[in-house]
Amino acid sequence: MNFLTAVHTDVGIKKHTNQDSILIKEANTDYGKICLAVICDGMGGLWKGELASATLIRSFSKWFEEKFPDYLSTGMKSQVIQRSMEKVITTCGSRISHYAAKEHSLMGTTVVALLLTEKQYYVIHVGDSRGYELTSHMIQLTKDQTVVQREIDRGRMTKEEAQKDPRKNVLLQCVGASDLIKPAFYEGVTKKNSCYLLCSDGFYRVIKPQEIYQRLNPSRMSSEKVMGNQLINLTELNKYRKEMDNISAVLIKTC
Repeated sequence: MNFLTAVHTDVGIKKHTNQDSILIKEANTDYGKICLAVICDGMGGLWKGELASATLIRSFSKWFEEKFPDYLSTGMKSQVIQRSMEKVITTCGSRISHYAAKEHSLMGTTVVALLLTEKQYYVIHVGDSRGYELTSHMIQLTKDQTVVQREIDRGRMTKEEAQKDPRKNVLLQCVGASDLIKPAFYEGVTKKNSCYLLCSDGFYRVIKPQEIYQRLNPSRMSSEKVMGNQLINLTELNKYRKEMDNISAVLIKTC
């Protein structure tokens, strides 16, 4: 199995800095090709959100290069991978929190990370950045860790009400800004000729899932150039509809 990849990020129409950070790495292994993709959406005044997101991205990059090869030799056990990825997040969260305390500020970052092998995928997630799988249809792999999503789950709010609620951007937990972090972990079977999308909240907030699927349908993603162009088109659609946040996405097609 091979992977086609595309990445796009944009500062958007309002902010002066891009606090989103992105990582994508591939490796040839005894298990075939493996891809790691990560998106972090930082928050904090001035440059602090950018620092938080970039710090976690560097931690995942180091983990993939230095720690992950050990798990290949022991059989790619799901629980081991989960604990290891959680440790990356919690350790980095403590570093961010400690630095913020010294600076007398608040800073943090969301994270959605996808480890994609030829047979299995593993997703770890904190906050409201998202992961999707696109096959003959599109499903959201992650669940937003937000106040409004919690209210939806409890039956106190509809999705339509959540879109207009002033708390829609309030996170239940955030790496570096939460005292206790409990990342969500998901796994599943990798599907051939499918697409996997990671994105920050600026990418999906003002466009509908069917609009994303229409443009990123796996049958249309014939090359990395086409994939990249469609990510740009969706980003420009977001900006046209006055999305105020940074906008970032990674798209991976299995083939």
